[in-house]
Amino acid sequence: MATIFSQRITRGLCSQNWLLIFIAPTLIVLANQTSLATTKIAFEATLDIDSFIYDLYVMDTDGKNPIKLTKGRASDAGADWSPDGMKIAFISTRDGDYEVYVMDADGENTIQLTNSPGFDLNPCWSPDGMKIAFTSQRKGIYDVYVMNADGSNLLNLTKHRKEDRHPSWSPDGMKIAFTSDRHSGAYDIYVMNADGTNIIRLTENPRRTDWYPSWSPDGTKILFTSARTDDWDIYTMNTDGSNPINLTKHKGDDDFSSWSPDGKKILFSSARDGNYEIYSMNADGSNPVNLTKTWFRHELAPSMQPTPLAVSPQHKAVTFWGKIKQLQ
Repeated sequence: MATIFSQRITRGLCSQNWLLIFIAPTLIVLANQTSLATTKIAFEATLDIDSFIYDLYVMDTDGKNPIKLTKGRASDAGADWSPDGMKIAFISTRDGDYEVYVMDADGENTIQLTNSPGFDLNPCWSPDGMKIAFTSQRKGIYDVYVMNADGSNLLNLTKHRKEDRHPSWSPDGMKIAFTSDRHSGAYDIYVMNADGTNIIRLTENPRRTDWYPSWSPDGTKILFTSARTDDWDIYTMNTDGSNPINLTKHKGDDDFSSWSPDGKKILFSSARDGNYEIYSMNADGSNPVNLTKTWFRHELAPSMQPTPLAVSPQHKAVTFWGKIKQLQ
């Protein structure tokens, strides 16, 4: 309705520049509301609770209208949205073992980016959409790699004899947080420059695992999963590793967390009701809400679609601003 209303208004006022400029803020607000209403959450789900074969789905941010994006007998998992919200990087076994792929947000136009003898996992887009960091086992041990978004120019960033996994870019693209067991038998969170230099250890739990870091959109926090209590919980900490806070504190396992694009919400998977389901909570851990409410399968690794900002007929807010600039 907002889009139709906006189109009718602009057609009738093209010769009245002053009035168009006057109503522009209203048009932009209405158009942004339309864009936000289409925001989706991508996640992976098993065929049934005893299966290890996953497919990728999207659903509305309230958990309604789930749509299956991938098909076939392969396992498809690990969805990560491109910064413009138009593509999804993911992993699939359709080539025999896990490789990194990219597809459009509707599941079409799938392109294979990697082809290695070992597993390629955990794809993560750079904030400018030009690169994808990921984990690869191609040399016998998991390392963090980076490549161009088309799969070219592959570079090993970590090159360590121990495992390095789960990369997450800082919002400015200057650093990458990751998981490693290089200093103990358990995993800890580390951070390095985007070129692999200046590696710094952020957590130290020699007998308990900390992993799956996720940088907050404002660059001030790192979200992660930890087993430092008797089960898995979701934590945040400052980007220097200080002030870790347990957000979930629940007897059921909570894992695979990510931020909403505005940083106000945290998505995560929880087994508190018996099987893994997708939950949302406020960034301080309050008001957890079960979005999927199923009992017959596991749902994991939620990721919320960024609000698109590109100038195109689909994204009216920016298009209208362009029209205003042309009329002045």
